[in-house]
Amino acid sequence: MIGRWTAASIRARLTGWYALVLVAMLIVYATATYLAVRHEFLEQLDEQLHEEFEAAEARLTRTSDGRIAWREEEHHDADHEPERVFEVWSATGEQLHRSGAAVALPPAALAAANSSYRYETVTASGDRWRTIAAPVAVSGHAVTLRVSRSEERVLEQLWEVLVVLVLGLPLVVLMAGVGGYVLARRALQPIDHLANEAHRITAERLHQRLSVPNPRDEIGRLATVFNNTLARLESSFDQLRRFTADASHELRTPLAVVRGIGEAAVAERRSAPEYEEALGSILEEVDRMSNLVDTLLRLSRGDAGTIRLTQEATNLGDLAREAAASLGILAEERNQTLALDIRDGPIASVDRLVLREALTNVLDNAITYSPKGSTVALRVERMGDSAVIAVTDQGSGVPAEHRERIFDRFYRVDESRTRNGGGAGLGLAIAKWAVEMHGGAITVRDGPRGGSEFRIVLPIAPERHGRERPDTDMDRVTAS
Repeated sequence: MIGRWTAASIRARLTGWYALVLVAMLIVYATATYLAVRHEFLEQLDEQLHEEFEAAEARLTRTSDGRIAWREEEHHDADHEPERVFEVWSATGEQLHRSGAAVALPPAALAAANSSYRYETVTASGDRWRTIAAPVAVSGHAVTLRVSRSEERVLEQLWEVLVVLVLGLPLVVLMAGVGGYVLARRALQPIDHLANEAHRITAERLHQRLSVPNPRDEIGRLATVFNNTLARLESSFDQLRRFTADASHELRTPLAVVRGIGEAAVAERRSAPEYEEALGSILEEVDRMSNLVDTLLRLSRGDAGTIRLTQEATNLGDLAREAAASLGILAEERNQTLALDIRDGPIASVDRLVLREALTNVLDNAITYSPKGSTVALRVERMGDSAVIAVTDQGSGVPAEHRERIFDRFYRVDESRTRNGGGAGLGLAIAKWAVEMHGGAITVRDGPRGGSEFRIVLPIAPERHGRERPDTDMDRVTAS
């Protein structure tokens, strides 16, 4: 039963729950209504009994022969009251007077003189009677007056009310169920429309979006969230396609070179130096492919969050000097100058090896794209609660339309030039990943004297007493 209920449509479940809740509410309401009406009817009956008791007490009199009788009996004929009984009882339990319906009620005992009205319900001849009794004095003689009225009419009225409530309940529930189903159908119709639209969206049609008639209601917010998810999926699919194509191209080129060298080496017999040269070329291409695979593996681990940083307070000025020193030979080969401007030597909590690799990649990119004889500037300074590492080159710069994607994997502004230089287009991607892992950001903009300026912004660690080493204002690592 539970399995069938959970397998039902939302429309059917909403209708079912609505009907169940309504039935429970109607039962509670009908019960409360019946009890309230019953209480009101009984209160009215007691009020009528009290009024009739006072009227009967005023009409009782004692005759000359000592009997109890009604005063002005011709005005009130109590003997023709089929639903009421008037009785007067003596202290010895003798009935002194009786009028009204011919029904055998149990005798009434003499109440105490100071007792109040006493209401009771008795059964006689299969009917229920409501009685009121109290002591009265008739011409100075103490007696008990009891007035009784049948409850049958009240019970009949209560039964009619109960029948109306019980018979009306299924009808109201049926009408409410039909109305609830119609309302649920209308309320869920936009979801059916969204489901039909979403069914047409496939991996080849991720550019399509769901229509959002009202973005402020629940359905509109759901469609907006779904569209945002589709946008992220489309971007991820596009990036994956580009990544697969670029990785395949990068691996295909060295494989083609290895294949060509091998085929040329075995095509005809060659000398030992020629074989050594061929093997050397093959090893160079294998080394290039190994570096590419290692880099891709590192990026994939970073995306999966399996790389844990070992962060410690590090002087970013010292870190910049180490990165510049490691690339000094490359700059010297290109007759370039690495100019360091270290200001304050800000301290940041970073993984020294990971951040050094990021800075090395950015410097290597600047050296590669700067012309021979130019200057590559590396500046480290503190700005508020952040540390800024800026690398400025004198190359051709990065066009504005490429700045958003220059940190993407395998993306190149100049395809042929970079590939011929041996790069795989992953250095800046690694730099971005490393900086963002430390809670920072890396951007590129035009340099103050042409070229490009790459800025790495990192949060600064809490203040420490003293410094690791004094910083100079300006260093020149290598000059032409």
